[in-house]
Amino acid sequence: MMARQDKITISTPAYWADACKHLVKKDRVMKRLIPQFGDACLQSRGDAFVTLARSIVGQQISVKAAQSVWDKFALLPRKITPANVLKLKVDDMRAAGLSARKIEYLVDLAINFDSGSLHVGQWAEMDDELIINELVAIRGIGRWTAEMFLIFHLMRPNVLPLDDVGLINGISHSYFSGEAVSRSEVREVAAAWAPYCSVATWYIWRSLDPLPVEY
Repeated sequence: MMARQDKITISTPAYWADACKHLVKKDRVMKRLIPQFGDACLQSRGDAFVTLARSIVGQQISVKAAQSVWDKFALLPRKITPANVLKLKVDDMRAAGLSARKIEYLVDLAINFDSGSLHVGQWAEMDDELIINELVAIRGIGRWTAEMFLIFHLMRPNVLPLDDVGLINGISHSYFSGEAVSRSEVREVAAAWAPYCSVATWYIWRSLDPLPVEY
């Protein structure tokens, strides 16, 4: 059976070139890192529900395992929408590799989108913290997931995900010769990145894994 390919709209941030110029000028590590990855940059798939659903599926498992489960899950509905997910049978979702907890989270996410309780149409104009507060009220979505949504879907330029293991490890490797770093040290490093912390974070991730993560 071949995986069905839904039409995906890919967009990239208008600020990327300006951000790279700023970071190269302000930060010695960025000056070395950024040229290594050519024209590659952050991309958004353009679907808020799919982005959050993918983040839930990927929680606490490897990127490879998450992609495998997502590919199986994505075959269940005709198209991945909140209404279609609410029609799925639990047994079919379990057979795709989803845990009972993740099924509960996906259903709660779909209910929130389907009911209109989220201010989806207003997110483009809302402050980062207001969006985070709205998202973390949904079961299965914590601050890290909300921050990934700000970066990968809304493409907000200045998000610093302090709980992200990749960011912490990358800063440790690139700035502190592999020594453990505290949150305050991460903030000190990131002070030079503002107002483009999201862009710098993306390059730190690339320093650990050249293949970009997608949500």
